[in-house]
Amino acid sequence: MELKGTPVEHGYYMPAEWEPHSQCWMGWPERPDNWRDHGVHAQRAFAKVASAISRFEPVTVCASYAQWNNARSQLPEHIRVIEMSMNDSWFRDTGPTFVIRHSASSKEKLGNKIAGIDWNFNGYGGIDEGCYEDWSLDLLIARKVLETEKIPRFPHSMILEGGSIHVDGEGTCLTTEECLLNKNRNPGLTKVQIEDELKAYLGVKKVIWLRHGLYGDDDTNGHIDNMCCFVRPGVVLLSWTDDESDPQYERSVEALSVLTSATDAKGRKLEIIKLHVPGPLYMTDEEAAGLEQNGDAKDRIPGTRLAASYINFYIANKAIITPQFGDQKWDDEAVRVLSSAFPDYEIVRIEGAREILLGGGNIHCITQQQPACP
Repeated sequence: MELKGTPVEHGYYMPAEWEPHSQCWMGWPERPDNWRDHGVHAQRAFAKVASAISRFEPVTVCASYAQWNNARSQLPEHIRVIEMSMNDSWFRDTGPTFVIRHSASSKEKLGNKIAGIDWNFNGYGGIDEGCYEDWSLDLLIARKVLETEKIPRFPHSMILEGGSIHVDGEGTCLTTEECLLNKNRNPGLTKVQIEDELKAYLGVKKVIWLRHGLYGDDDTNGHIDNMCCFVRPGVVLLSWTDDESDPQYERSVEALSVLTSATDAKGRKLEIIKLHVPGPLYMTDEEAAGLEQNGDAKDRIPGTRLAASYINFYIANKAIITPQFGDQKWDDEAVRVLSSAFPDYEIVRIEGAREILLGGGNIHCITQQQPACP
């Protein structure tokens, strides 16, 4: 069912990721030009993530016709596997952004307490600058998810990926200018107009703009979910490095300055927790050689710095599902910081998350939470 108007007009808003979930949605990787050795390594990593999340909430994994049997065989029986076509498996960006409401407005006769926003998508920058040439199947994913669950849909013509926004559920949105103001997304919209759309569709009152995302996150043009996220209202985690010679240092200091001077929608000064990046990590010759690079997707070049960040975790029901990159010093430090930031949550390490990173993202990028109805 397609709803007219904006979510805010119907009383909806986007809840924070730590609010209760009814389930988590994921895709299944297979394209050989983005996932090495025909995706076998990435599939094991995706299965680890899905299995870990399923300890805390239901999980649905969507796989193509060609991969359904393979996905079903690698995943526990209690995880639902459904058939769905896709160009790639970044469900944070191609799945719906779910919104909820606690009660209907005085003019509203519909009883639905949950709906989904179906944003426009252009493969992370269109034909010239995007990650792959054909995204026609990805354009249908949000609608298919919502129809599967019989959830009303708000279509939107603005190009926006779910990894480019983080909300605190109390009226504040975090994003980056590098992504949302990029000429390859919505060149016909001004910063003010984009803010207005975020307010009308997410139910936020204030947008905090960081200038840049993580260094090297060229695939997404600097998604916020690699750089900064909310821990709870008034508290954020920020990707950090102490190495002043690292190009990431300047970006982290710049973001720290913005966040230090900002207040949220409730007027609170932000508490900022630094979360050190690993590495730096680089794509190896062997990893690049495992790809079938034929021009349909962005080339993966040996020696390219990988956009590795511990910010790219998933908040499940009472658990933090966090990537581990084989960098023991910073892997352990990330778990320590996350344990302190989320004292009431179980911290679950996903070893081998580098395989997801090689495709251009990580755990937050491949997951999409469906909030529980109020």
